[in-house]
Amino acid sequence: MSTHASDKVFAGSIPQIYEQYLVPLIFEPYAADLARRLASRKVIDILEIAAGTGVVTRALAAALPANVAIIATDLNQAMLDQAAKVAISRPVQWRQADAMQLPFRDASFDAVVCQFGAMFFPDKPRAFAEARRVLRPGGVFVFSVWDRIEDNEFSNEVTLALAAMFPQNPPRFLARTPYGYFDRAAIANDLRAAGFVANPEIVALPARSRAPSARDPAFGLCQGSPLRGEIEALDAARLEEATDRAAEAIARKFGAGEVDGKIQALVVTVNK
Repeated sequence: MSTHASDKVFAGSIPQIYEQYLVPLIFEPYAADLARRLASRKVIDILEIAAGTGVVTRALAAALPANVAIIATDLNQAMLDQAAKVAISRPVQWRQADAMQLPFRDASFDAVVCQFGAMFFPDKPRAFAEARRVLRPGGVFVFSVWDRIEDNEFSNEVTLALAAMFPQNPPRFLARTPYGYFDRAAIANDLRAAGFVANPEIVALPARSRAPSARDPAFGLCQGSPLRGEIEALDAARLEEATDRAAEAIARKFGAGEVDGKIQALVVTVNK
């Protein structure tokens, strides 16, 4: 359990920067993957938890039949407000909700989906138990988490660059939280503790992350995620310097022009 309160703060300009930079950089390929997985199943009611700015929601809305009801929730209202600003192919319901205590009746959904949110849950078995509770018998829980940070090259370079800049107290948000929940045995144990009996399928899914310049991933990660709060807590006046150093580190490894780095996630599927 993280003791860093800032790890869950998505406020101010973060939601807009997150949507503009991080969504195309690292989230869109996995949103399309989750939508394809759900499209292959017979589902009528879908609950998305930790929906963020709605990249998976939009993919689900485009991939699934119009009669499939989609409720997209997130703990952070600011992220949902940003999601509601982006065009979507058909109406969905946006709702503020805590994954640890979902405001839905038992057995309400055929599928619960979550992209890159489980890492932020302070009590993962409890959140997974809530997902199981609201699933109908035979329903499916599908979620993705990032694999280790070394398999996610831009984020790793940013973390190393900031460690060199702040050697006495390195900002570790990325390694600690987004890229800190990749142990397959731990994931399976948490699902069992939540009451899931079936063995989960856990698959590694590599992809490529591309951007017009090294500045884009540096700016998105340093200023469009809770890493920003950690940098500012160390020295608010050095946020731009930190972003510049992160960009320089990425450029040194991937070039001064367009950049192309590896990303890798784990996709977990478990049936109720």
